[in-house]
Amino acid sequence: MALQIISCGLSDVGRKRTGNEDSFLVDPENGFYIVADGMGGHNAGEVASAKAIEVASAYIREHKSALDDLKTNPTPANGEAAQKLIETAIQTASQTVYEMSQEDIAKRGMGTTFVSIFVAGSKAILGHVGDSRAYLFRQGEAHCLTEDHTLIAAQLKAGTITKEEAAKSPYKNVITRAVGIHPSVQVDTLLIDLLPGDLFMLCSDGLHGYLRDEEPTLLLGAAPAKELPQKLIDLANARGGKDNITCVCVGVEGTTNASSKEIATEAAAKMEALRKISLFRHLSYKEQSTVLSIASTRTYPAGREIVIEGQQGNELFVILRGRITIEKDGVAVTELRAGHHFGEMGLIDSAPRSATIRAKDPTRVMIIDRSDLMALMRKDPVLAVKLLWSFVQVISDRLRVTTHELTTTRQALAMLQEDADDDDENEEETTDELS
Repeated sequence: MALQIISCGLSDVGRKRTGNEDSFLVDPENGFYIVADGMGGHNAGEVASAKAIEVASAYIREHKSALDDLKTNPTPANGEAAQKLIETAIQTASQTVYEMSQEDIAKRGMGTTFVSIFVAGSKAILGHVGDSRAYLFRQGEAHCLTEDHTLIAAQLKAGTITKEEAAKSPYKNVITRAVGIHPSVQVDTLLIDLLPGDLFMLCSDGLHGYLRDEEPTLLLGAAPAKELPQKLIDLANARGGKDNITCVCVGVEGTTNASSKEIATEAAAKMEALRKISLFRHLSYKEQSTVLSIASTRTYPAGREIVIEGQQGNELFVILRGRITIEKDGVAVTELRAGHHFGEMGLIDSAPRSATIRAKDPTRVMIIDRSDLMALMRKDPVLAVKLLWSFVQVISDRLRVTTHELTTTRQALAMLQEDADDDDENEEETTDELS
């Protein structure tokens, strides 16, 4: 699928500040798009944001083979290597900015947020630190792909503060993660499929601080990527412009041939199917995208066994296209179609499969492996808690259904036993009468 990237970036000092500490990069040749919002006195914020972008982008250009490998061969392993590259590049920037702050007392404590998209063929890697944000506008709906690394966001996530309280909090600008404050920093990364019609928007808090929850969907669909930055900056200034305002928009265009349509359809089917599975239903769009980033796909010809009864398995399968039959002791029990899933208990342990699953038609499935999911959970404790809680709910629901079915079966057996006892008594009475 041939994709064309249309991009535009702008930065504005706003209406209250005298200097601009934001920096941004739009590099279509390499596919690098970055927004950084600096902090620190005596123009140190401007230095931090510019230096972080310079160092991170230079590091990635020097080690770009990881992105090239992902572009030519988008396997999960290459995706993981590309994410590691972005993480290391931002870590390198943090080390450099920190060392600069230690060498100049006027720059002590300087740092910067960092939000970025790096394009590699049909994939993109998001890298993020701080409270600058990345949004994805896809199929008429906007999704925030980042979580603010702020004290307020942490309190909201922990449930110790309400949205109303957060809006009035004096700690709204307290950032818990930034590039350059320490020699190293925890970096959030995300591997994303690129689809024709996608639009990414990277921005500093000087813009998103003025946006209400429902507005990104309305605004990002209102103009093409080339026009959006100016329109959004004008909006932020009209609403006060109390901070520097930076916006980078990246639009994805592509030919609408059969291949691209199939890829787009499959990507939408993967997300829709994942959302319907109880285990992943309560995750945010970003978290669901994170799970999809570790999933693989496979096609089975008609008649091929996907899962074999009695063999151990540690994968969850989601049917994207085709039909499968579930066989127990060689007998077909039921049939499942696209959108259904099977094998989820394999994500908990490697117990023997309870049935054989066979492709009835040529069938394409999405596969989530237990070891990959466990690695993801170790990396993201919040995601781990959500998934573990969902596991408990799924098992509880199944136990409740099983208990109900067992109780019903016992009652039916008891009634049959009573009927059999009554028949025996009647037979004995008849025998007595005849004798």
